[in-house]
Amino acid sequence: MLGRVASASLRQTRKISTTAVARKDLVQDLYIREIKSYKPAPAVKDAHVGAVKDFAAPSAPKAPELPSNFAAELAAYDAANPDLADAPAAVATHAHADEGSVSGAPAFLAFLEADAEKPHHAEH
Repeated sequence: MLGRVASASLRQTRKISTTAVARKDLVQDLYIREIKSYKPAPAVKDAHVGAVKDFAAPSAPKAPELPSNFAAELAAYDAANPDLADAPAAVATHAHADEGSVSGAPAFLAFLEADAEKPHHAEH
């Protein structure tokens, strides 16, 4: 009995191993044959003419030039009175003047430091 089981398993093993070796992958063979037989078309000498622009080097930039009367313009700038720095403060004062409550940083800080009134609760 042991001999039959051993010979049956040996036959099954032979069948599986022999069929696996004999079996070929047809898709892989077709793919490899097609790749080997592929011949790319030769490239045309002027194929790039319509797709690529000719290179033209950009012109050299000009060096910046100082104005001829640079010293006079610099002196005029130094002598100018900066009026624009006061303009936003004047606009802000008009906006707070309508409210009538707090105007200026010291008044605002004094308002923040003042003790808040405690609400009075009615006893029931």
